Amino acid sequence: MDINKFLIERFNIELKKKDRSGIYAITQRRMAYNSNKIEGSTLTEEQTASLFDTGNLPRQDDYYRAKDIEEMNGHFLMFNLMITTLKEDLSEELIKKFHYELKSGVFEDRANGYAIGEYKTRPNIIGMNKTTMPKDVQNEMKELLQWYHTQEKSLYTLAKFHVRYESIHPFQDGNGRTGRLILFRECLKNKIIPFIIEDRNRSLYIDALKAARENNLSPLVELFEKEQKAYEEDVQYFL
Repeated sequence: MDINKFLIERFNIELKKKDRSGIYAITQRRMAYNSNKIEGSTLTEEQTASLFDTGNLPRQDDYYRAKDIEEMNGHFLMFNLMITTLKEDLSEELIKKFHYELKSGVFEDRANGYAIGEYKTRPNIIGMNKTTMPKDVQNEMKELLQWYHTQEKSLYTLAKFHVRYESIHPFQDGNGRTGRLILFRECLKNKIIPFIIEDRNRSLYIDALKAARENNLSPLVELFEKEQKAYEEDVQYFL
């Protein structure tokens, strides 16, 4: 069984039919929950599932942050766009569209004057690390994508891409989430078993990114392989 072919077929069918009971729904919930949780979301897995299934939170819930809900819904939309654009090559335009889907409904970002669906206009940092200055982002993203499209696709190539993408940090906010979606997409597109980086492995992920910035990609590739096995178990249930 070609797992990636199966996933692409089921994602498209279940998205079109609004099926909330198959691998599409499982993937949507798990990816949105974990990717947002890594960035500080307060929503639980149950709340994430409820938002995806019904558009509402469980009735008994009386505390939540509006931004968390807006970003969760944005992640669902970004994932849907990923599914419907798989035939396209990865490009600056497409990455900006992913960011727009993720962030266009987030009031706080708009109130802060953040660029939505466009590259950042203000410098930002990752922890204590400086990122690419706004004036240089377009050139560096162009160079990154040109390099990527000349490479044989593998977890190692994707790890190098991800580290460079996060170092550029092209958007004001939402870089981690768009970056992790790109990883999933490019695996799916290039016959590599896709994966979801889970929040329980957040410390491993952060440490692996730090090691990669010091030219040691092995921990990041190993984490990708670990998460591949976990996601493959989910997929096997539906085969």
